[in-house]
Amino acid sequence: MQRKAYVPGVAALLAALLVGCTGGSGDDDTTDHANPDDAGTASVAAEPGRYRTLPEPCGAVGQDTLDSLLPGIRQITDEAQREKAYAGEATPTFDTDRKVGCRWKVESTNATDHLLVDFERVVSYDTSVSDDSQAQQLFATTEEAADLPEPVSPSAVSDVGSGEASPDESAAGSGSPTASPTDAASASSSPSSSAASSASSSSSPTSSTSATPADLAPRLLDGLGDEAFLDDALSSSGSTAQQRTVTVAFRTSNVIVTIEYAEQPATLGVAPDSKEMQDKARNLAAQLAESLAG
Repeated sequence: MQRKAYVPGVAALLAALLVGCTGGSGDDDTTDHANPDDAGTASVAAEPGRYRTLPEPCGAVGQDTLDSLLPGIRQITDEAQREKAYAGEATPTFDTDRKVGCRWKVESTNATDHLLVDFERVVSYDTSVSDDSQAQQLFATTEEAADLPEPVSPSAVSDVGSGEASPDESAAGSGSPTASPTDAASASSSPSSSAASSASSSSSPTSSTSATPADLAPRLLDGLGDEAFLDDALSSSGSTAQQRTVTVAFRTSNVIVTIEYAEQPATLGVAPDSKEMQDKARNLAAQLAESLAG
């Protein structure tokens, strides 16, 4: 008898069909309803920042404020030159929606003053990171680069102000006291300064009788945007006059604002007043923060 040839391919196909019929419906249900929350989570992007545009930087500072920060403007007799000084100069930028700035430089009979105002709008390209979080990270990096000193504890400031000696100073005895920052500041002044301080404090451009060194040190600031800090640096180059640069930076939502205010006196040996410059820079920062909030 002749046997029929066995075709293995046909048998395999029939087996596959049988398996598909018995298990297909259960597998489809599992696939359709698996991890429904994962699909919803993946489609949710981080919230965008509050700000989508930036202000016009050269118009962000009022004329009265410029008069205060840059006294030399009022000494310019030529009207066209004075208007040009008020207008400032925009800093170069490749994207005015992301970063803009303006700078002013004005000379007077007493000093040369510089002012820079910079706005940066931070945008996160990571859908899992919000614009605000990205701006917060960038501001933290800027703050770290400023290398602010550790804040002085209230008790330490109180001890210095009251003249009370620390335990180490008491143990050392009265013969070799440890000098406090206040003592060091007093020692650096001339011997006659204590006798003449009351007479000259109102007229001297470098007097800061209402603030202690701790009050004027680089520090974090409260009540300005979401976070803020102030830096104050005094530098000199060779025989030139000392230049003081006060920087105030703050963040509000996804916008970071930086103010750099510098002054170099025309007279050698004269240092710009720290408290006066800090007050002016902080006042401008408060104005800019208010305008952004509006």
